[in-house]
Amino acid sequence: MFHVGGARSALFNWAMAQQSPGGRMVLRVEDTDEARNKPEWTDGIVRAMSWLGINAEDPAFEGPYFQSDYAGKHRETAEELHSKGRAYYCDCTGEQVQARRDNPNLGYDGFCRDRGLEPGPGRALRFRVPEGGPTVVEDRIRGRVEFDHASIEDFVIVRSNGSPLFVLANVVDDVEMGITHVVRGEEHLSNTPKQQLLWEALGLEAPVWAHLPVIVNEQRKKLSKRRDKVALESYQEEGYLPEAMVNYLMLLGWAPGDDREIMPWAEMVPLFDIADVNSSSAFFDEKKLRAFNGDYIRSLELDDFIERCEPWLTATGEDAPWPAGNFDREVFARVAPLAQSRVAVLSDIVPNVDFLFLEEPDTEEKSWKKAMKPGIGVPMLEAALERFSDESLSWDTDTLKAATEEAGAGLGLKLGKAQAPVRVAVTGRTVGLPLFESLELLGRERTVARVAAALEKGRAEEAAEGTSEA
Repeated sequence: MFHVGGARSALFNWAMAQQSPGGRMVLRVEDTDEARNKPEWTDGIVRAMSWLGINAEDPAFEGPYFQSDYAGKHRETAEELHSKGRAYYCDCTGEQVQARRDNPNLGYDGFCRDRGLEPGPGRALRFRVPEGGPTVVEDRIRGRVEFDHASIEDFVIVRSNGSPLFVLANVVDDVEMGITHVVRGEEHLSNTPKQQLLWEALGLEAPVWAHLPVIVNEQRKKLSKRRDKVALESYQEEGYLPEAMVNYLMLLGWAPGDDREIMPWAEMVPLFDIADVNSSSAFFDEKKLRAFNGDYIRSLELDDFIERCEPWLTATGEDAPWPAGNFDREVFARVAPLAQSRVAVLSDIVPNVDFLFLEEPDTEEKSWKKAMKPGIGVPMLEAALERFSDESLSWDTDTLKAATEEAGAGLGLKLGKAQAPVRVAVTGRTVGLPLFESLELLGRERTVARVAAALEKGRAEEAAEGTSEA
């Protein structure tokens, strides 16, 4: 699944590519670890990026490329480094390296540096880290970062089985693809001095580095797929709008200025500067994202809102919210303006309108008990049933409100308390769309039937309670 942190990185890269004449963002799948590589996962990444607006058809997009396709060039470069004396073969086992160490925190001790070993079975190729001096990484976000060579062991670039390691393959791929800027998460910063040393050993200028701040949860712990909701697809399935997600992710470590937050992509791109990204950790606030999404939903044209809701309203199989034949698009179009102002994610649409398309309301037990308080619930339903059953009563919003208010007044109830039993009888919930507009849409016959059924249930519960007390 595509991590929201990866999505944030992709968007920052995409903005930079779109800013630059002829700029391009490269999607490369580093697939050399077979256990962590499946075609469907790559397809999922492409789909998720497309949902965000990173379109594979755009000239600024390239890929996906696959690291495994460059294996020959990886080996060729390894041989070049060996021939230049910048790498050497080593036959030390892990146990031997460990046995020679006084301090377990120290790395490889350079035992094979000057042994002049040739390639052979069981021999890995190590990069010869220069002695003395630091490697300086100029990071566009973090500034000047120095890495003392004494803390960098002669690292392996080709395993003893002949397969290149990521650190080498990544550099070779960047060279082959003409990468000028590497914008990625800060967890890769520790790899950067090794990669920069490889660029220098090949006589090439390293790309511009920019390491993005880690994204944390409300406990200020790094987002984890085992603990947090991090898959972009999960948010898509829940009904977050891509434009809201893009807007929010762009603000994780960067701000456009002028205290503006809600801003379309086209306005953010010219303002974005990777140097303005904050190096401090960025808090992924799902509540704020949900609020963002609600703002975006409310700004949609009504027809657009209706169309975007359809996947949830017309779902089939296990996800079907009601029998297929029950859904009426015309009825939904009439209730949509009421719902649009009340949903924060598109999946919220189902519990808001399901009373219109279910045979019986899906009554929440907690809501039922809250609305049907002794001495209020049953008497109020009796009074409402009497008025709603009157064929001379005009079935429109204003008349229904007045009738309910009058029924409540006869029991000493204000409208707020009077309508609660009616709402739970008709919709199954104590909160939802405006009640009287809902009753008008539901119609007299279905409303009367539901109030009567709820009244019967309420009376039965009161009788049972009375018997129990006796």
